[in-house]
Amino acid sequence: IVDVKMVVGYLHRSMEKLAEERTFTQNIPFTDRMDYLAAMSGNLGYCLSVEKLAGIDVPERAQYLRVIFAELQRVASHLMATGTFINDCGAWQTPVMYCLRDREKVLDLFEMTCGARLTTNYMRIGGVAFDVPDEFLPALDRLVNDDLPYRFEEYDQLLVGNEIIMMRARDVGVVTPEMAINASLSGPLLRSAGIAWDLRKADPYCGYDRYKFDIPVGYNGDAYDRMTIRIEEMKQSLRIIRQAMHDLPGGPHKTDVPLAIRPPAGEAYSRVESPKGELGFYVVSDGGPAPYRWHVRSPSLINLSVLREMTIGQSIADAIVTLGSIDINVGELDR
Repeated sequence: IVDVKMVVGYLHRSMEKLAEERTFTQNIPFTDRMDYLAAMSGNLGYCLSVEKLAGIDVPERAQYLRVIFAELQRVASHLMATGTFINDCGAWQTPVMYCLRDREKVLDLFEMTCGARLTTNYMRIGGVAFDVPDEFLPALDRLVNDDLPYRFEEYDQLLVGNEIIMMRARDVGVVTPEMAINASLSGPLLRSAGIAWDLRKADPYCGYDRYKFDIPVGYNGDAYDRMTIRIEEMKQSLRIIRQAMHDLPGGPHKTDVPLAIRPPAGEAYSRVESPKGELGFYVVSDGGPAPYRWHVRSPSLINLSVLREMTIGQSIADAIVTLGSIDINVGELDR
């Protein structure tokens, strides 16, 4: 590869403009359909921005439930990213089917709670749409304490030390710390370059500062590091979920907010650590029932911006592995 030209915009659905003609609450489903593999994260980031704009307090139980579902979503997203990445490395079918098998168990919990598996529309301005049913916590306990820990050990044995994957992914798609900082990269792509930046620790939201967890980092900045970081992050997500389950308080699951809420005139920006990196929502209110301006800072778009630098000089086969290691969602590229 001697040069790469980035062309994006073919999936543009004008969500950011359409949002100006819908109420703040009606815009929540748009966030499902950007990174539809991490709908809970999109829901949460947007609701936080409106709550910041309107000065809305969220009950403690809702904060814990938000953390549980955000971390479950991280696991589901990373399972998809890992399985498809191994496909890109040439291991056809088996690893991705293993990952999809375990992802389905997470989606079962989503369906149990809100009736949806992919575009969940679960978070609400002021909390969450529904409290968890009685059977949720026992099912969650089985998943995070019995099923997934065993599966992650299986992934370690199958993937992390796999000689073929190491040959295909080592020193491929390298991101240097300088490149990562200059391009405003985030998520596993940034952390693969050895930079331990995670918004859950750097700029905590939803009470993340009360949880104990580590930030996995790599030191080569290559595709292999990004794969191993995602596997380690899933283990840390289980660690966070166990703490949230243990301390989950009683009380209401949301603050009552009018469906046609009218935040005071002003602007707000809130960001979350989505599975792909920093997902930010910039919302402007003119005092009406719909946003005056609605803009999304999507990690897929920002992270993809360095693909040219990552692939020049590589073979085309390596470029496939590099693109897969970034973990983009085209629905999040073109809002």
